[in-house]
Amino acid sequence: MAEQHGFWHKYRSTIVYGISLALLMFLLKWLELRFIIYDHSFEIYVGFIAFIFTGLGIWLALKLSKPKVETIIIEKQVIINADVDFTPNAALISQLDISSREMDVLNLMAKGHSNAEIARELFISLSTVKTHTGNLFVKLDVKRRTQAIEKAKRLQIIP
Repeated sequence: MAEQHGFWHKYRSTIVYGISLALLMFLLKWLELRFIIYDHSFEIYVGFIAFIFTGLGIWLALKLSKPKVETIIIEKQVIINADVDFTPNAALISQLDISSREMDVLNLMAKGHSNAEIARELFISLSTVKTHTGNLFVKLDVKRRTQAIEKAKRLQIIP
C-alpha cells in the first residue's frame, strides 16, 4: 500500500500537467473549429444551399423525364345492321334538313371513299364535297368523318 501511495505523490505533478495539457488542447481545437465556422460561414452556407439545389435538381429531372403514358381503354358499342331492306329514317332526315346530295356524300363516306373519290363519283368539285361534309358535321353535331358515320348509323339515317 505504501508503494501505491508513493506512485501518486511521485508522478502527481506529471499527471496533473498532462491532464491540463489535454484540456488546453481540447479547448484550443474547439475554439479553432468555432473560428473556422465563423470565418468561413458564407462558404459553408453557399455549399449547403448548393447541395440542396443539386438534390432538388436531380429530383426534378427524374420527375420530369419519366414518361406519363396512360393507357385508356374505351369500349364502344358498334351497331352493325346487315338488313338488306333498310329504310332510312325520313322524318329525322327532314328534321335535320339533310339534302339528297348530302345523303349521297354521307353514304359514300360510310363506304370509305375519300373526298376526291366522292367528287369523281358524284361529278362535283372537291370544294363542293368539302362544303357538303362541313354541312353534315354541323347538322349531325360532330367534328370528324368517323363520328358522322357512327352517329348517322345510330340514328338510322344510313345502313
